[in-house]
Amino acid sequence: MNAPDTLTPEPTTLTAQLRRGNLFAEQCPSREVLKHVTSRWGVLVLVALLEGTHRFSDLRRKVGGVSEKMLAQTLQWLEGDGFVLRKSYPVVPPHVEYSLTPLGRDVGLRVQDLADWIELNLSSILQARGEPDRTAP
Repeated sequence: MNAPDTLTPEPTTLTAQLRRGNLFAEQCPSREVLKHVTSRWGVLVLVALLEGTHRFSDLRRKVGGVSEKMLAQTLQWLEGDGFVLRKSYPVVPPHVEYSLTPLGRDVGLRVQDLADWIELNLSSILQARGEPDRTAP
């Protein structure tokens, strides 16, 4: 009987289920999706849409500081990746609504967890930067 190979671990169920591209490869398509999801506006749009369907103007008000152009581009990226559903109604003036697809909801919850973690640890992060804690009342 041969000794078990200790250099090559058995794949865990989770590892076996994950079928990753080569994220570190320059041309890996995962990078483009990662860029869309983790961009400043991508994160904020996904988290905003977790609350439900929004019109463009509602999203622009909710996501303070985003330009019309950047919001439109971010929504196009997220729609192209299958995360956002754009529904246009044939009325005058045009009425367009944005909502999350099931895939978008899943990724939205994940980036919301990251955003929540940052908020919970913001005092420590600001302290590490040498900045005053502006989060205290």
